[in-house]
Amino acid sequence: MRIIAIANQKGGVGKTTTTINLGAALAEHDKKVLLIDLDPQGNTSTGLGISPSSRSATSYDLLLGDVVPEPQKVGVGDRGLWIIPANTDLASADIELHAHEKRSFLLHDALRGQMLQDDRFDYVLIDCPPSLNLLTVNAMVAAHAVLVPLQAEFFALEGLSQLMMTIREVRMKANPGLRIEGIVLTMADMRNRLSQQVEADVRETLGDLVFQNVIPRNVRISEAPSFARTILDYDPSSKGSQAYRALAVEVLERHYNAGRKGAGA
Repeated sequence: MRIIAIANQKGGVGKTTTTINLGAALAEHDKKVLLIDLDPQGNTSTGLGISPSSRSATSYDLLLGDVVPEPQKVGVGDRGLWIIPANTDLASADIELHAHEKRSFLLHDALRGQMLQDDRFDYVLIDCPPSLNLLTVNAMVAAHAVLVPLQAEFFALEGLSQLMMTIREVRMKANPGLRIEGIVLTMADMRNRLSQQVEADVRETLGDLVFQNVIPRNVRISEAPSFARTILDYDPSSKGSQAYRALAVEVLERHYNAGRKGAGA
């Protein structure tokens, strides 16, 4: 099982879109995938058709509740995709966490307790809020790796150093095994010279950390959540679907290669 926090303190860079569609693409490879909506806005939950009235057990309960929430099955057919949704209760969680003795480890302990016994899931993807608050820190402490969506725009690298410093601090103080899964460029328009330049700069700066596949700016990706569907279900042949399928293959390859290195292969 691999737990991946999808994080960037900047909003509107494609965290939720990546969480939903990467999860669906991994599920197409017969992986059992759990999505955890850790953003108080609850967009991952909404984007998968989980109405507010049906979010009785949420990620707030996972962190601070007395009852372990049962993940809800989502998606089409037998695809292995589940979610623990979020609701507005999560908005106050950051304040409550500050008063808790184990405030940075609550998600870690919850996921390694009853929730993930018996290797129930192959992948857990955590959609983090657009800030480096205690919710995001909880996700990083719980995770094996952090995947960073980075919008292909002029200010792409601004603030990334702060995120890297937070990852380094979490590694030093709480989770020495935390790694960077990779940086994925999102909302790219390769007909645009600026997008091309941003990609070149990011690859020059971050090297192999950057995934080869780039998520394009694609209207079908933007439309899919309004129909409570992943892009893979909404338009399977679109450029967006192809990009997220290719990203899933890269994630699987990186996980496989890391496993081989860990085994001494």
